[in-house]
Amino acid sequence: MNLDNKQVLVTGAASGIGLECARAFARRGASLVISDINATALEQVRAELAANGAQCFAWTCDVAREESVAEFAAAVHRTVGPIDVLVNNAGVAFLGSFDQTPLAEWRRIYDINVLGVVHCIRAFLPAMRQAGGQRKIVNVASTAGFAPMPNMSAYAASKHAVVGLSEVLAMELHDTGISVLVVCPGIINTAIVHVSPAASGMSAAQIQKLQKYYQTDGCHPTVVADDILRSIENDATFLFTGPLAKLGHFGMRISRRLARRLAISAARKSGYLAG
Repeated sequence: MNLDNKQVLVTGAASGIGLECARAFARRGASLVISDINATALEQVRAELAANGAQCFAWTCDVAREESVAEFAAAVHRTVGPIDVLVNNAGVAFLGSFDQTPLAEWRRIYDINVLGVVHCIRAFLPAMRQAGGQRKIVNVASTAGFAPMPNMSAYAASKHAVVGLSEVLAMELHDTGISVLVVCPGIINTAIVHVSPAASGMSAAQIQKLQKYYQTDGCHPTVVADDILRSIENDATFLFTGPLAKLGHFGMRISRRLARRLAISAARKSGYLAG
């Protein structure tokens, strides 16, 4: 797919992987539609992209709310028409053991990470299908969807769900021009670990250690964004990007018992586990 002049929509575009994706698509000559729940940060991104010559429309949207996504989709279709590339990137996490993860966090994570993807696909896929031609749905999952660390039960479960959803969707769209790309980032230095002890089930020492680990051993989200663009242009179906992504995936396929032992050892070094 040549991305020049294509209509690309990115959710969660105000920071992290979503922001770098928007910048990367703009550099390729795509027309951008960006959304986020943070209106102020979203407007700053829109202004930056527009100042650099990109066509960019921005709408505040809460992907967890079906009605918010429906209003967003209606506005997008009125303004730019059907989307060529839909990037479902918006997501959140919670760090803490299963016992320390409140049920409210499970609901919040599933509402955003899973139902947010469902809402966007339901809202934009019909127009994409009707328009015909080659189009792409990009679902940002995680290496945690295959090889998770301890203290991320809700997050890992939600990303497993995104992988499963994407697999089924890809099969159901196999005889159309719409293909699905599943993105599984590894250790990416984003705000995912920038949490306070009061907002997680982990100690201050663990979180500090984890943040340092992501800074020193993780990669910048531009790596993920550039890999996503190449994968779209090459019509790939799976992308494992960033440190430990491929290793985690293939390790779990070779020996789950060994992979779990290695994950526990790495979790103690990185801060996911105490000690």
